[in-house]
Amino acid sequence: MSLNALKPSLLFAETAPSSRRRLRLLLQVASLLVALFSLSAVAQEQQAKLAELQAELKARQATLAANKADADELRDALKKSELEIAATAKALNNTTTQLADNRRQQANLEAEQGELRKAILQQQSMLASQLRSAFMAGNYDYAKMLFYQDEASSFERVLTYYQYLSKARAKEIDGFRENVARLIKVNQQLEEKASTLAKLLDEQKAQQNVLVARQDDRAQTLAKLNKKIASDAAKVDELRQNEEALVRAIEDARRRAESAKSELAGLSGFKGKLLKPASGRVRNLFGSRRQGQVRWKGIIIEGAEGSSVRAVSHGRVLYSDWLRGFGLVTVIDHGKGYMSVYGHNQALLKQAGDRVADGETIALVGQSGGQNYPNLYFEIRHKGKALSPAGWLDL
Repeated sequence: MSLNALKPSLLFAETAPSSRRRLRLLLQVASLLVALFSLSAVAQEQQAKLAELQAELKARQATLAANKADADELRDALKKSELEIAATAKALNNTTTQLADNRRQQANLEAEQGELRKAILQQQSMLASQLRSAFMAGNYDYAKMLFYQDEASSFERVLTYYQYLSKARAKEIDGFRENVARLIKVNQQLEEKASTLAKLLDEQKAQQNVLVARQDDRAQTLAKLNKKIASDAAKVDELRQNEEALVRAIEDARRRAESAKSELAGLSGFKGKLLKPASGRVRNLFGSRRQGQVRWKGIIIEGAEGSSVRAVSHGRVLYSDWLRGFGLVTVIDHGKGYMSVYGHNQALLKQAGDRVADGETIALVGQSGGQNYPNLYFEIRHKGKALSPAGWLDL
């Protein structure tokens, strides 16, 4: 075979593998393009889903933000309502105290009035007897003198004409005059007390109407707020934030107590002997689970709304204000790191810095802080650590 005859075969043999490589390359490129196209579609689909998810998350976050803003706004409204209730309840408590004082003063004046009338009648009878004897001895018009006995003031004027009869009678006459003058003054005071009592009763009625209106407004606000934090997670978060707020307030109070160099002796010698802070059924919740991992740090005493909250021991008020979740709160320093905490009050009757005695009324039982029924929330803490109140109170 000639060389020329072999060239086409050699050429084909040389070019065939190259064509096959190019074909495979083309196929690989085509496959790659298809894969890239598919990946691009998937990427676009994933990107679309991501965008949709981001939009959903953004919308959800916006909703949560709006809900949070509403809840914060409702908390502010609740705080305002409870502070208004506190002001009205405090005024009502003052009016009730004034009414009790007024009635007590009236009772004392009425008792004094009765004693004066009795004394005046006795003095009048005695002096009339003395004058009867004098008139009979001196031939005076006895019937005329008896006529003046019906009017004490007229009788007293007639008696002045006969003061010269004896020094003893003059002394009796002076006593008679003093009693008559005092009786007139007591009668005037009783009239004034009766007028003041009527005004106080009107004021009390008006304050009670305002209190009812404030309480209705609070109930509506509380219902709206509870809807905003209806989920368990929201409730747990709310309780945690409330507890953190209380801890901060107590820590601030504790630091102030340390800086004030208190000379109070503490509570270590009163374990099991402390006064019960309010009347009512005690729910010993200390240490039990409240919601999620949040546990109770104190006890609840179910009492009558507006009844007295008393200091368990003497001390100094460190904190007296509204606190989220606990409402109107009073914190008392007892010295040596011991503090007592009183929450959910309707009104606070003591201010920060006030000294209080054992059993002194410091607040009124209420349902502030979002409570649904009147109660007192009570804690005892030592250097910031919550202690079980049941072991300290004389229950």
